[in-house]
Amino acid sequence: MGNMKATYLQPVLTAARPTTPPACLTMGPVVFNWAPQKWRDFYFRIADEAPVDMVYIGEVVCAKRLPFLAPVLPDVMARLAAAGKEVVLSTLALNMNRRELNLLREMASEEAVLVEANDIAALSLLNGRPHIVGPYVNVYNEGTLDLLAKGGAIRVVLPAELPGSSIALLIETGVPLEIQVFGRMPLAISARCYHARAENLHKDGCRFVCERDPDGLSVDTLDGEPFLAVNGLQTLSHGCLNLGQHMMDLVCKGIRHFRLQPHMMDMVEVARLYRNLLDGHLSADELAATLPRPDGAAFVDGFYRGIPGLSAMEM
Repeated sequence: MGNMKATYLQPVLTAARPTTPPACLTMGPVVFNWAPQKWRDFYFRIADEAPVDMVYIGEVVCAKRLPFLAPVLPDVMARLAAAGKEVVLSTLALNMNRRELNLLREMASEEAVLVEANDIAALSLLNGRPHIVGPYVNVYNEGTLDLLAKGGAIRVVLPAELPGSSIALLIETGVPLEIQVFGRMPLAISARCYHARAENLHKDGCRFVCERDPDGLSVDTLDGEPFLAVNGLQTLSHGCLNLGQHMMDLVCKGIRHFRLQPHMMDMVEVARLYRNLLDGHLSADELAATLPRPDGAAFVDGFYRGIPGLSAMEM
């Protein structure tokens, strides 16, 4: 961990940031516990084939996974930068000890790499320099946006549970925003490991059981209905967000960055479909009919419409 600057950041220190097109697709950080080689190969393919403009990488959920990614992360960053993708380094959403805070300080001290801050500690360390605010920071009103922008935020990724009416008000502030449009939605994060508890294990002796569920572990209600998904410390929606029906309206209102959340599927094809939608070559209905789904989950857009988030999207 102590060599994080040299190991994590050196590959992109001399990489120029690409020019941002009018409407960007971004690839969020992988939040699941994928094997290092699978994780590396996923990003290599994104670099070579996916029509995305910006790629977020880094461990967001559990610091215990970081040592497994460290050996492959420099190659991933270099490959993405060489392919013309802007690389953003995402921080943990929950920093709980001195070692994790020291790692955060190292990330925040390297100005050559854009950082996505996913908790308040990261915001404090990044104050005064350009950074992105991630979806794990609660941003629900204009005052918060204004404060973040004054602290150096060049863009804010809004929480997935915000309704479209609230997003419209936040757009009016003029602060650049990013909206997740695909994938299971991050809902909460905890110091406790749900995956370990499900296997009657303690967090410190979890045996990394979360790796068994590369798209999250489904959680059903007492009536047997799929409700949520868990990923180590993280709670996700069971349904897969698809805001395809609303993206062109968001573009017209001023949103320029749209996030795809990685899953164990053909994310290159997912990116191509959304790119075709933004370019006017595909309708929202055609997108929904063609998109793959994680674990066969239903497509949902309830939060955006101001109703329960697990509500199926309108076709």
